[in-house]
Amino acid sequence: FRGEPSTYTRFSLAQNMEGDNSQVEMKLSNSEMDDEVGNSMGGHREPRIMKPKRSPKNIFFLIVCTLLIFLIGFLIGYLSYRGRMPTKDQSCSNADSVPCGTAEELLSEDGSDTTLEAAQPGLEWKQLKELLKAKFLESDFECRIRACSVNREAGSEGDQNLALTVYNEFKRFGLHSFWNDEHYVKLQSLGSTPNRVTILGSETIEVPKGYLAYSASGQATGKLVYANYGREEDFKKLTSMNIGVNGSVVIVRGGKICFATKVANAQKVKAAAVLIYLDPADYDNMPEDTDVFGHVHLGTGDPYTPGFPSFNHTQFPPAQSSGLPSIPAQTITTNSARVLLSKMRGQSAPLEWKGTLSSTYNLGGDENVQVKVEVNNVVAEKMIHNVFGVIKGLIDPDHYVVIGAQRDSWGPGVAKSAVGTSLLLEMAKALSDLVVKDGYKPKRSIIFASWSAGDFGSVGATEWLEGYLSMLHLKALAYINLDAAVLGSQTFKASASPMLYTLLGNTLKEVSSPLDSSKTLYQKAGAENWEKQTIVPMTMDDTSYAFQAFSGIPSVSFKFTNDGDYPYFGTREDNLNNLITRTGNKVADIARAAANVAGQMVLRLTHDHQLSLDFDRYNGELYSSVFKINRFAKQLKKAGLTIKWLFSARGDFDRATETLKNDILNSDLNDAGICRAINERIMRVEYHFLSPYVSPKDTPFRHIFYGSGPHTLKSLLENLNLLNSNPSYLNMDDLRNQLALATWTIQGAANALSGDIWDIDNEF
Repeated sequence: FRGEPSTYTRFSLAQNMEGDNSQVEMKLSNSEMDDEVGNSMGGHREPRIMKPKRSPKNIFFLIVCTLLIFLIGFLIGYLSYRGRMPTKDQSCSNADSVPCGTAEELLSEDGSDTTLEAAQPGLEWKQLKELLKAKFLESDFECRIRACSVNREAGSEGDQNLALTVYNEFKRFGLHSFWNDEHYVKLQSLGSTPNRVTILGSETIEVPKGYLAYSASGQATGKLVYANYGREEDFKKLTSMNIGVNGSVVIVRGGKICFATKVANAQKVKAAAVLIYLDPADYDNMPEDTDVFGHVHLGTGDPYTPGFPSFNHTQFPPAQSSGLPSIPAQTITTNSARVLLSKMRGQSAPLEWKGTLSSTYNLGGDENVQVKVEVNNVVAEKMIHNVFGVIKGLIDPDHYVVIGAQRDSWGPGVAKSAVGTSLLLEMAKALSDLVVKDGYKPKRSIIFASWSAGDFGSVGATEWLEGYLSMLHLKALAYINLDAAVLGSQTFKASASPMLYTLLGNTLKEVSSPLDSSKTLYQKAGAENWEKQTIVPMTMDDTSYAFQAFSGIPSVSFKFTNDGDYPYFGTREDNLNNLITRTGNKVADIARAAANVAGQMVLRLTHDHQLSLDFDRYNGELYSSVFKINRFAKQLKKAGLTIKWLFSARGDFDRATETLKNDILNSDLNDAGICRAINERIMRVEYHFLSPYVSPKDTPFRHIFYGSGPHTLKSLLENLNLLNSNPSYLNMDDLRNQLALATWTIQGAANALSGDIWDIDNEF
């Protein structure tokens, strides 16, 4: 700073003739005396370099300037980074203004930019949901339902024609891709020899037109015993009243539990056969001569290819599901049931067991009344088609939401499958229009699936899951079931994975009630208490059950309904007129509300950066189960067992969820790679609750919370209860094994959620 004012420095580049490199010539000149450079070598003068004078004051000034520049740069970098960070109060999963992004927008011309922030804004959430509502206002749901209510029993010509209609509609809507899967499955139907129910030595009571698929064929004769709904507690009640069921023909009424569970319970107590009828107390306004159809396979999928898909090229040895019954089972009309009940004697049934079919309900057991049940169903191999369409995501196309509906039906099946198929088609049309016409750019893919053979126990859906068992849990982030979504108008009910509770609750806040547009479904469901009023257990005859308990994919099904069960499933009374009556002539309005519920869940799962799957919810489920097990700590200690390690595993899962939440808070979710890595950890939580210690072939429903079998926490608790009620029936080795495997399944889920193996730090 103190150099002479007349001094300057001149730089020039000259080519080095002896090589390719350039050399720098630096000359210092004075304005008063400009030295000339001679042409000869002798005339060349060496440059004089002026060294600046260094003083403590100068050095201090340079240090201050350097620090100031560094501080300014640091602040600019920090503030720009902070602006992209999500906060606790504003996450990408609940902000109305989160923009969509495309894969093309994520990359600059040289392909270097991989942040979601680089994407130009598409449709904001508030704008997106309003567009979806508007599209459903244009849908003619009732017309679509009528078109789908054709004769379409699984594998029939009607089923194939409707499959072709769905395929052509997917094509017309402009979906990115559409295809079908063929499966060759074994289905049961009535044989050439009719089924028959006879009072021995007397008249034939009925030659039924309805039947129960997968019943054992053959004849069975025994005394008639009334067993209410055929639940486990009903058979225990009979035992306590000294009514023997062994070798008897059990008559039970429909309702409360599925037909397959009724028959399985009767088989456990060694009944010879089962008759099922519809009592007017449970099925009001049902014509008493109505034929009833159902299935009695305690499982899902083709029971003759358990655990593996029914493709035509597979050459597996003959096998059958452990859920197939070994006793005959048959439905009878209400009229036939009245005749049988009138002939029964013995003790009077408990008051809560009495319906409205007869003035007296006796338990039977009279050796003088012998009933013969003859079942002649035949098994035939049939080709079925599952039809698919897809809207491909633009950032993570290999991650997808699956929306599905059963297509087939025994009889009109309006509520059972026609409504679901109509919703599927209208949703495909609306979501496709959002992409093609309105510019919505989903981050993840949306798969639309039309299943066949659903009436036989989710056969089509389960065969697809079995065919892609090794990969679907890595790809499918959720399943939304549209079956039986409209059964009434009074209440809203749902069955779901705990991981979807928060998403469902937030969706109900956005959808208006079809009966009162001034209130949302959330308000109608009790607002803060909505879960208690809305969530019901998921049953095995729900297609969602196969996705969740078999494949470990978070699933949800829902329905608008009235008090009590829908009475017309499996009958020819499941028609549009009865559904119109049940809904108060609001079928279209309620179908539109159902479409909005499913549609907004799909949009949330494909719009937000972070997946709307609440992995923290399983902490509550684990705590509840471990708390129940802890009540037996003293008895277990006496037997030389401890639940210390089960508590440790639960604690590790709790810490793993906290770690993941912290990782999310400290991560830039606008970075595509980071966001994908976090989402993959979230979407696999459900899968890791499938027990790895049982075979999917022998025990297909491996989920320790929602599955069935000795590996489940429910089974563990049942055995622990024997410590108090009947310890002589308890096998301690089995109990020890259950406790150990349940502990390790939970520990495995905790380890998987923690992230990379070097991030896991426990002393288990």
